[in-house]
Order: sequence, then structure tokens, then C-alpha cells
Amino acid sequence: MEMDLVDDLELLDGYDDFEFERFGIAVGDTSRQNKNKYDTTSAAEYRNGKDMQGIPWERLDYSRDDYRGKRLKGYRNYESLFRSHELLDSECKQVEKKGTFYDFCFNTRLAKSTVVHFQVYIFPIKLLRDLVWATSKHDVYMSQNYSVMHWSSLHQRGEEVLIPTSQKVHGARPLFRMQICSMAIRDNLMVAGGFRGELVCKYVDQPGVAFCTTVTEDNDNITNTVDVYESPNGSTRMIAGNNDSVVRVFDTERFRLLSHLMFPFSVNDTSVSPDGKLVAVLGDSSDCLIADLQSGKEITSLKGHLDYSFSSAWHPDGRVLATGNQDTTCRLWDVRNLSRSFAVLKGRISAVRGLRFSSDGRFLAMSEAVDFVHVYDSHSGYTKEQEIDIFGEIAGMSFSPDGEALFVGIADRTYGSLIEFSRRHRYDYLNSYL
Repeated sequence: MEMDLVDDLELLDGYDDFEFERFGIAVGDTSRQNKNKYDTTSAAEYRNGKDMQGIPWERLDYSRDDYRGKRLKGYRNYESLFRSHELLDSECKQVEKKGTFYDFCFNTRLAKSTVVHFQVYIFPIKLLRDLVWATSKHDVYMSQNYSVMHWSSLHQRGEEVLIPTSQKVHGARPLFRMQICSMAIRDNLMVAGGFRGELVCKYVDQPGVAFCTTVTEDNDNITNTVDVYESPNGSTRMIAGNNDSVVRVFDTERFRLLSHLMFPFSVNDTSVSPDGKLVAVLGDSSDCLIADLQSGKEITSLKGHLDYSFSSAWHPDGRVLATGNQDTTCRLWDVRNLSRSFAVLKGRISAVRGLRFSSDGRFLAMSEAVDFVHVYDSHSGYTKEQEIDIFGEIAGMSFSPDGEALFVGIADRTYGSLIEFSRRHRYDYLNSYL
């Protein structure tokens, strides 16, 4: 059950489009010169007591802590299978929540991620959140109002780079603006999936769309997940998972359909192992499947989750797979023994919608549907955690390729924003002489 901060906080000073016009800012204009001081929070302002998201708690009748208590008590996580959670807490790993691996750096409301809200009335569990991708520590791409936006944290400026339209397989005229439900970027290739089964590809450094198709004729079959990966022979391929229970693999030279893998449930998420040989397939089932990408044959089924699954990520060394579920947990699996998970990490209030490892494998970031992002230190055996406590629906998160930055997108009518964190480094005394 998602809660919008505009309604929940009952603020009268929300900056909607009319407020932007009142300040002389054109709707959608995110240029540096028009930046308004109320729409950003710097690290210095945060250290001096300003709220990270710019929420004016001093003007409300209750404190931040009071409101956090209200959210923890009032939020109801959506469940599909209604299985008993009685033994779940005993399985969860005891962690130390005192870590600070990433420091708050900057928050801007000029870059707002959006989630396809109308899906909640049709498919309540299909609000997937992989909609923020960083290609450097200064460049972030996110879905925003039927398009993909590029945000430069260096220049504090946003630009619309992709406005996808739905188009039938056989090249008919574009029919309507596409609702973006999934995104991925790798090796300069951006892939976006749509609510009606669309698949759109664009090279980040080139104008126009490179490829556009509809993978299914059924308009209810959402392209829930897309990814780009390198195959064992070195070629770049893309993969798309859909509500029609099919995973499709394309080449990226001519965008030909290479394989068509059928599964026994609607596919919500796929992730390919670093060597390009295996794919984890998760969906409307408590079981997560591992399949051979070449043959499509199922290798094993991961059992332990209690509800539908939404996210997964492979450790860069290929030995650990993380899976996120509506039962509010992430399970960690050792590929050398997939009979049971070796650790269970517990969220606070909602489904685990996003999982990302940093490029060096040191950190695992886990985002819930709302309010919480957790960062775990893999070097401690996932026993040390940093909990990032925010308010609003989480549209996505992404480490920068070098792991030096972590970006979190918040989807909210008033306090929607992009939050940037920078990696904290510990420098020993002798390092000062280097």
C-alpha cells in the first residue's frame, strides 16, 4: 500500500507546477540559473540541521521521529500469497546498523523520478522500481513523466534524452506515449520496457531511437524487466522479461530475436551472471529459477521465499546471487550450494524492490518499495549495515560504475527528488605520505 507524502503530510506549501511558475520557473525547466533554494539540500546544509529531503518539520505539528513512527505503524505491505511469516524473523541475520559507508552529498527536487502509478489499480504488485541508472558519478538517467531524463550532478542540469512511443512490430505509426516500466543501461546502450509490452533501445551518445518493437500483441503484458549483458563469446546482448511468462534475448547489432525462453510464471525480474552463462528468473512465484541462457533449460529452483519476487543481483565474482521478495526479505545464495540460502536480510516495512552490488563487490544496496535503503558490507559477511531513512516511494537506486557514488530516486508529487551519496573512505596515517 503506497502512501503519498503530499496527502500524508497534508502540506500546504507543496511545490507543484503552479508554485514553480510563481517562482518564475518553467515547468520541466531544470537549468542551473532557475534552481530554487528550496529545492536542493547540500551536505553543508544537512550538517547544519536541514532535512535531507527539505521537508520543513519545524512547520508541522509533529516531529520527524513522530512521523516515522506513524509510517512504521500504518504502512501495510502488499501480500499475494498470505503465507505465515512466523519463522521468518528467526531466519534473518542479526546485523549491526551503525555503519556509514556512504555520506549524504546532495538532494535535488529538480530531478524527479516517476513510477507508473495507474498500474496499482490493475496489477498492485507490478510497481517495479529499477528506474534509476548511473553511468558515472556525475551522470544519472531516470524515468520521468513518459520519458527518460539525464541529470548531470556536476552541472546541476537535467535534459530529456528519450521520449519513447509505442510502435507495433511491423513498423506502423507510433500510437501513443509509452509508460516506462523498466530500464537498463550498459556499454552506452539504453533499454526501456513499456506497460504494453514495448521495448525501446537507444545509444546514449547518439540521437534518435536505435530499435523499437512490441514483444507481444497482448496490451496487458508489461515488459517488467530489461537488462544488457555480455555473452561468453564477447558479444553484447539484451534481455527482456514479460508478464506473458517469456524471457526474450536479442543481439545488439541488428536487434534480432535470438531466443524465446518460457517459464511457468509471469516474469518480474531477470539478472544474468557475470560470465553471461546463467540467468536468474524471478516472478509471480515464491521460487526463483536459475536457467542456462544458451539452452533455456532450468538448472535449479531456489526455495525459501514466501511470496512473489521482484529483484535480483549477482556479485561481480559470480559466486553470490541476491534475490528480493515481497515477503520483505533479501536472500543470499552461494552458487556452489543452491539448496538453501546462506543468509536472509530483513527489510523494515515493505517489499524488497531493488538490489545492486557495487562494482568491486564490497557493498550490496537493497531498496524497499518505500522509505528505506539498506547498504550491507560484504566483507563483514553482511553483518554491518547502513540504513538510509527517507520518506517516499523509491523509484530506483544505482551505484556509479566506480562505486564512489550511490543515487536514490524518490517518487513523490511534492518531495520527489534525486539523492546523491558519496562513498566514505578511511585513510590510514601512512597514506598521508603517499
